[in-house]
Amino acid sequence: MAQLSIDKLDDVRIRKPEDIQRAAKALADIAAAENMKVAPAHDIADKRTPVDMEGNVLAATVFGWPDTDDVWWRNPRIALESPITSACRFENEPFWVNAEGFHLPAPNKYLESIDISNFEARARTRAAIIVPVHMAFGQIGAVSFDPDDSEKTDLSEEFARNGDKFGIYARAFIESYSRIMGAIQALPPGSRLSKREVECLRWAAIGKTDMEISMIMSRSRATVRFHIHNASTKLNAVNRSQTVFKAAQLGYISLG
Repeated sequence: MAQLSIDKLDDVRIRKPEDIQRAAKALADIAAAENMKVAPAHDIADKRTPVDMEGNVLAATVFGWPDTDDVWWRNPRIALESPITSACRFENEPFWVNAEGFHLPAPNKYLESIDISNFEARARTRAAIIVPVHMAFGQIGAVSFDPDDSEKTDLSEEFARNGDKFGIYARAFIESYSRIMGAIQALPPGSRLSKREVECLRWAAIGKTDMEISMIMSRSRATVRFHIHNASTKLNAVNRSQTVFKAAQLGYISLG
């Protein structure tokens, strides 16, 4: 078995904004050596795509995607419509995908249930190797490695040869990019959930309503809503579901 070489790991890591262009070029070169190009997303829930310190879109300036009106990073609904982004929410290891389904070493029942009809139009590719990148505070990034030959649909050999390597390099790039460019921290330093806030979220996590939680805790409904709202503010969450999810990500509660 050939030894996995990751000698370019420092090349794709970003330590300061000035490194972004250099690191992106290194990742692009790694993909180009295998006749592939990169489509990066630092947050699949964000309409924005990675940029350099001057605000230039890396997909166009470094990774070689044509800057047209219908390009994938200008589609605000791709996070909802693409089966690839859906899969990244349920898988954290590299996989490859085409119109026939998701292909990975170990089966994932959640991926098997994802609708892949009209795959090419919804995914904006015929086949790709995908690296999900799960980070702190529930942020999920993804890097797609697409073949230069747009007609190619079977990437089994490419995945066997490069899947692990692409995974290591893509994670290093996206994680370091998110750390450097994340101007707003998801959780302010020193912020901690109170015992009551955690207790409310534990019941909310198993589907209890505010009224049911108030009865269980012998508190008023207004008090329960107050605690959940405070937790949401501390976790920089936009709704109840995200509050519960972020609390679980930080170890306050379990979703099991």
